[in-house]
Amino acid sequence: MECGDPVEQVAIRPGMSVNELVVQLSRAGAYNGGALGRAADICERMLRDPEVTKFFGLAGAMVPAGMGAIVSDLIAAGHIDILVSTGANLTHDIIEALGCRHYHGSAVCSDTDLRDEEINRIYDVFLPSDAFIVFEEFIQESLSLLDPGATYPICELLSLLGRRLGRGILATAAQNGVPVFCPAVADSMIGLQCWLYSQTGKISVDAFLDMKALLDICFSAKRAGALLVGGGVPKNFIFQGMLMTPNGFSYAVQLTGDRPDLGGLSGATLDEARSWGKVSKEAAAVTVYGDATITLPVLVAAVMERMAK
Repeated sequence: MECGDPVEQVAIRPGMSVNELVVQLSRAGAYNGGALGRAADICERMLRDPEVTKFFGLAGAMVPAGMGAIVSDLIAAGHIDILVSTGANLTHDIIEALGCRHYHGSAVCSDTDLRDEEINRIYDVFLPSDAFIVFEEFIQESLSLLDPGATYPICELLSLLGRRLGRGILATAAQNGVPVFCPAVADSMIGLQCWLYSQTGKISVDAFLDMKALLDICFSAKRAGALLVGGGVPKNFIFQGMLMTPNGFSYAVQLTGDRPDLGGLSGATLDEARSWGKVSKEAAAVTVYGDATITLPVLVAAVMERMAK
């Protein structure tokens, strides 16, 4: 085999921008620093392609970790056409939008003491249980506005919630007409509150209606691109939609901390997705392994800097 281009030594200087750092990592080209550089190149190409439909998958506890505003800003800037999220991220998005906050905590602590003090822990982030009282009141009041004789897709239910909020992911998506899908909404506090409402009121939500809305988008897309934070249900929901069409994704970037050799979807490589036809044979695709609370803001900052120029 022939050697490729030489590895360039990374040069750090005071005052360099995030994009300049990512370019340096790209020139070094090694390991996940090199993958992050390739991811920035692919994302830039995807955002500059006028015919691409842009999907964003959001898994993992990203909103409690402070990553929610990045997603909101991408939606507002027109860089996300379809968002697929876990119910947990949307739950925490609503909590933040209602004025409640997540707090710095510690991963080394007494969880039994936290339970006694009614504080919930997400690794090193704390969330007081009082936030869920505010959340519950908002959801129950919102559900009372639904037409009891109608059946809603999940995305329409989420749009209703977003229209009643002033900020955050759901609010920004509703303001910009971006559909938000959450196929596993029952696996969240939103789903739990919907069930509680159904014990005294009437609510009808049909998850299969979301499939039609998603597939209509997939079939109408001339080209499709995906930025996936984590994996799980959002990743599969996005990929299986395109699987139904004659085409695969033309651009794909995955940010994950999971290993591929365990067989889980969250760690599965995008090359593996080519075997299914989810990602096209000719697609520009890369997986960046690492903590998404590092890779996502660095990637987005670098690409936004390029787009501004």
